[in-house]
Amino acid sequence: MLTTGLVLGAVVMGAGMQRVTGMGFALVAAPFLVLLLGPVEGVVLVNVCGAVTAGSIIFRVVKDIDWKRYLLLAASALLGIIPAAVLIRLIPAPVLEISIGVILAVGLTVLLVLKSATLPERRRYLFTAGGLSGFMNTAAGVGGPAVSMYSIATRWQHKSFAATMQPYFFTIGTFSLISKAITAPASFPVLPAAMWLAVAAACLAGLVLGDLAAKHVPARAAQILLIILAYLGAAATIIRGVSDAVG
Repeated sequence: MLTTGLVLGAVVMGAGMQRVTGMGFALVAAPFLVLLLGPVEGVVLVNVCGAVTAGSIIFRVVKDIDWKRYLLLAASALLGIIPAAVLIRLIPAPVLEISIGVILAVGLTVLLVLKSATLPERRRYLFTAGGLSGFMNTAAGVGGPAVSMYSIATRWQHKSFAATMQPYFFTIGTFSLISKAITAPASFPVLPAAMWLAVAAACLAGLVLGDLAAKHVPARAAQILLIILAYLGAAATIIRGVSDAVG
């Protein structure tokens, strides 16, 4: 009962964080869902909740979505999945995870140190960010930090960035679920109907709280939260890689 309560609380926090910063559901909720259901079914439930949360937020922020950027990001992310799917068969997972985590941490640090420098808003940079996001999402389950680095580097207005991330995460999350349904249908968690209803209610509660917080959290504070989440994503990836290597 305690673990279930913690999981539902994590879903509430994850959905709220997703609404305020544009990303972060998986970073907040995944550890608890994996603890309850195991690494395979837990991640699938994270994918389900993440896609549902992002899809629900779209209707609240549709006027702020930059659809041109979304299309480029989504298309390049789907392309980035292909080389990642090949590499994870050739390179040991721990090596890949540690490498990605280190690259993310170093890249974020460089961006923050050189914060006066602004990257031009060119398509090739956007396409690169999307490709890296799709690659990292497939290889290590962290697609958010790559696009957050792009937003920081180009000074993308946070309100527009957070809104645009919702159809983006909905797209790659749905694609991930479809691919898993085809290749590994047994990985989908079998939960009682009451638990599914509780998870759905937790997502809704998190969205409501996130809506309220988004009206009062300054853009600067939301950007700081975004940077913290990106660093947490990098750290979690390194720790997972080291843990897999040792284990």
